[in-house]
Amino acid sequence: MKKKIILIGAGGHAESCIDVIKKNKKYQIAGLIGTKSEVGKSILGHKVIGSDKDLKFLSGKIKYAIITVGQIKTAEKRKKIYNLLRTLNFKLPVIISPLAYVSKFSKIGDGTIVMHFALINSKTQIGNNCIINSKALIEHGTSIGNHCHVSTSATINSGVTINDEVFIGSSSCIKQNLKIGTGSLIAMGSRILKNVQKDKIKF
Repeated sequence: MKKKIILIGAGGHAESCIDVIKKNKKYQIAGLIGTKSEVGKSILGHKVIGSDKDLKFLSGKIKYAIITVGQIKTAEKRKKIYNLLRTLNFKLPVIISPLAYVSKFSKIGDGTIVMHFALINSKTQIGNNCIINSKALIEHGTSIGNHCHVSTSATINSGVTINDEVFIGSSSCIKQNLKIGTGSLIAMGSRILKNVQKDKIKF
């Protein structure tokens, strides 16, 4: 029997997440949480059943939740929602597309979603509440902190250390063994050849 799950966020990223969850086949989507103006709308056949104020009530009825708010430039919104869901005792599962490859020798934290055709190699550690987007390649021995977004077709080479709340833009490439500081923004298409401190690479 599939486990019921609610999705927190009813924007464009939610549509991609719905597709992954349906392919995953472990969870039944019970509805989405959005803004007050979005309540009653349907996203790919699933209704927006409430807003943030309804989460406390829903926590007594539904055990699982996943954050489907996107992350560009800052992790603050996703981080705030994550902390709220943990306070309300929701379980935030790891959701992996069956079209992705994740080494059994890697570890992934709570609430992280791995999208279609992502590839995560051995001895990689990924924190809580991350987005590993479609076709992202994460090589062996990489460490990724909490609340990070690795965008589509990004390449992270072996031994890279990425701290918390980092955004890695689409089609960017990070050289092996580098360190990316907390809160850094790596712009789309960047080639990172040396360590990055916070906010060094701007959009």
